[in-house]
Amino acid sequence: MLDMQRLRVLSAVARTGSVTAAARYLHYAQPSISHHLARLEAETGAQLVQRVGRGIRLTAAGQLLAGRAEEILGRLETAQLELAAHVGLSAGTVRVASFASGLLELMPPVIERLAAEHPGLDLHLTDTHPPEALELLRTGEADIALMFRYDDTPPDEGVRLTHLRDDATCLITPAGAGGTLADHRDARWIAGCARFQANLVDLCATAGFAPRIICSTDDIATIQALVASGLGVAVLPRLALASQRHPGIEATEIPGAMRRIYAATYGEPPDPPPTAAVLNALVAAARERGRVIDAGP
Repeated sequence: MLDMQRLRVLSAVARTGSVTAAARYLHYAQPSISHHLARLEAETGAQLVQRVGRGIRLTAAGQLLAGRAEEILGRLETAQLELAAHVGLSAGTVRVASFASGLLELMPPVIERLAAEHPGLDLHLTDTHPPEALELLRTGEADIALMFRYDDTPPDEGVRLTHLRDDATCLITPAGAGGTLADHRDARWIAGCARFQANLVDLCATAGFAPRIICSTDDIATIQALVASGLGVAVLPRLALASQRHPGIEATEIPGAMRRIYAATYGEPPDPPPTAAVLNALVAAARERGRVIDAGP
């Protein structure tokens, strides 16, 4: 049977990139790291690391085992948290990884509801993009991943999706410009993160043109300010406009352009009581916020 502490050492080496950094990360002496790696190679019968100059790098076998080690160690931590919370909701921690506008719009009412109904429950929140949130979920470093999708591709194995709401996509133009995507085929475009940019390209392709992208930024306020200044036009989800909207822009909903927002969890049901409580609060918050958002800013 593989030793958990040695798996932890291999995971630390993979994360930090060196024996020295792994030793600092784990508060070990460097010879101890090397010893654990050697013992793990003996246990597995596989070469896990190879020397490169004065350092080391993981072999293909080492990368494979390090990836599994991340998942195993994450699941172990999750099991410990679930066991601590098994007696009920008087204590426990739920770790939520979410995209920015999800944190901004959905989590505040969730926090308020939990404070009233389950005051002993703690939330740990991480702002990250959906692919990274799913990876945190897969490795056990998050209990819930708030994410969005533009299509209906099936989730990764082991991931369960709870649909929270659909979110309209809007064309963002200077105030008074309005129009459709096709009306702005010759405009300069301001794009968001990789997923938003891919969606922008797909929407414009459907409208019969390729956008001339001159700027990319993840910051929603910056996108709006640049559009208001006349630099270009953009697309943004309506949820992103709910809490911060520049007075100099106009938002026109694009017919049929929706993203689906989900809360993702890992493993077979039922969820641990703390996770289930947060999921229930998310469903209620999404329903309530949806009424406000759909009414328009």
